[in-house]
Amino acid sequence: MHRDALPDFRNLGVTLRIVFIVIILCAFAALLRTVSWATLFDAFLEVLAPVQPVLVLSLLALWALDGGLRRLEYPAGILAVFVIELVIVALVYRAGQRFFPGDPYGPLERYWLITALATALILYYFHLRSRALSPALSEARLQALQARIRPHFLFNSINAVLSLIRQEPKRAETALEDLADLFRVLMADNRKLSTLEREVELTRQYLSLEQLRLGDRLRVDWHIDNMPGEALIPPLVLQPLVENAVYHGVEPSAEPGVIDINAYKSRDEVHLVLRNPYRRNRNHHSGNKMALANIRERLSLHFDAEAGLRTTVTDNAYQVHIVMPYRTEAR
Repeated sequence: MHRDALPDFRNLGVTLRIVFIVIILCAFAALLRTVSWATLFDAFLEVLAPVQPVLVLSLLALWALDGGLRRLEYPAGILAVFVIELVIVALVYRAGQRFFPGDPYGPLERYWLITALATALILYYFHLRSRALSPALSEARLQALQARIRPHFLFNSINAVLSLIRQEPKRAETALEDLADLFRVLMADNRKLSTLEREVELTRQYLSLEQLRLGDRLRVDWHIDNMPGEALIPPLVLQPLVENAVYHGVEPSAEPGVIDINAYKSRDEVHLVLRNPYRRNRNHHSGNKMALANIRERLSLHFDAEAGLRTTVTDNAYQVHIVMPYRTEAR
């Protein structure tokens, strides 16, 4: 069920959208005020000039108060945002009268009305957007990714476990536990963020199962000494990439293949870098596209413009680099 909530005012994507909406409203107001295309730009600057200090102060205030606003119930949060905006407009209005006493300003109530309408429009936009990107839709997209977990992996894992039961029963038991844990996560409610430490643990379990089948052909270099294990990330980000790396980079070759996994924190960002062998063929691209598109989409759902995914292809290697904001509590 969708739960209404204020936008994350500390998110870069939210900030850029607010600025863009304000600029569009100013342009529309300028269009209504002018009678000539030749004077439209001057009219736009005239409208934008008093709006700029209000916009800057609003963004700073909402950024600073974001934590407190998001702890409020949705109606109370909406009311608090309106109060903040009206107070800022009043302060800017009084400052303008003090420093530029000769300019005609008109009644303060007029500016309050315009501000209230603009604030209502912006909040309504984010309300509609949050419904469009609701957890139900996010979960549906995630289920689509889970459905694409290759069936051959399950069958191969079961066959590998069966071959171990008589000779290495303890190892077979551990493999079955890893398989159960893996599919428990795949089938769970994955709408909430998970820790990077848990994602790495899940990926290790997956790789241990593939190791049963591929043996020494599968080699993994982990670089996680500087990994922020407490960082929150969307679940099932790393494991599908590693599965693609095994399926397209290691499995087709009779030679050993090395998958390099690097997780680290730089400033206020979490970086995940995965590198695997690459061989030019059509299946590699078609196999990766669906998983990469889904991961990009879920990164956007959770972090908006603050997260990104880019790929790099060379003659013998395929690299995926994910960047996410460092967070330790859900917003």
